[in-house]
Formats: sequence, C-alpha cells, structure tokens
Amino acid sequence: MPVLEAIYIAPARGQPMQRVERVVAMAGQGLVGDRYAAGLGYYSGRYDCEVTLIEAEVLESVAGEDHLPVLEGQHRRNLVTRGLDLRSLQGQRLKIGEVLLEYHRPRPPCDYLQRITQPGMTKALGRGAGIGMRVICGGLLREGMVINVEETASFTRWLP
Repeated sequence: MPVLEAIYIAPARGQPMQRVERVVAMAGQGLVGDRYAAGLGYYSGRYDCEVTLIEAEVLESVAGEDHLPVLEGQHRRNLVTRGLDLRSLQGQRLKIGEVLLEYHRPRPPCDYLQRITQPGMTKALGRGAGIGMRVICGGLLREGMVINVEETASFTRWLP
C-alpha cells in the first residue's frame, strides 16, 4: 500500500528544505510555507510547480548502487512516497486523505541539485527525479498517510 513517507518545504528559493510532519495543501497553490505556494520558487511563473514528489526507493537506489547519498531534503522535492511508481502516473490523480493531486509533468533533476550535492547526482537520479502535481482539492497532509491512485476522467476509455 503506497504511503506518504516524508514532507518537505522551503520558505524561499535556495533555502534548505525543512522536514515537517504535516502541512496544509492549498488548491491551485501548493503547500503552506513552501516557496512555490508563495510564488518565491525558482520556477514560479514559468512552470506549474505546486507540489513535487519523489520515490523513497529511488533515493535508496542512488545511495546504494551509485554511492551518492541524498541527505535530508537535498532532493528538493516536497513529498517522498513509498510503494508508488511515480513514472506510471501520467493521466492519474492521487488521493491522500482529503487532498487530491493531479499529475502535471515529470520533474527532471536541475543543475542546482548538482551544486548542493555532489558530482554525478543529476545523472544518478535521471528519470527518477520525480514528478510535479497540481493541488485540485486542498486539505491536511501528514506523514504516514495512505496514497490512493485514481484515474482522471479525461483519460478514461469509453467502450462503444
């Protein structure tokens, strides 16, 4: 069963990510206290970047196989999931408690990540660096919550 393993926010661009046990997601904005919800993120105004997700398993793989540990929050993603293949979510929504997130786009690793970690990090993360999602319905997110996958109506196949 997929779960929300960790939550991170950063108050402004370039500031370290801070782990929090709970956070409020706001529809059409992002997470309270995070740079993107406040319009202060590097990609604010250029890309829809309300909430970003990364798999715990990807971080563990990079640390184990590539010997490149990603320290607390250095991944620059808001939500760390476990038991969920994020790359398979195109056209789907995630329901976490009362919060509804909708897939937006892949989020490849950026050059900033490479600068704050170590050489080879962006290559090691590659396509597993996470995804961006939009907040459709807001509410409270807490670490340990179960994640449910829902298909969106626009991607539903109707039989004749």
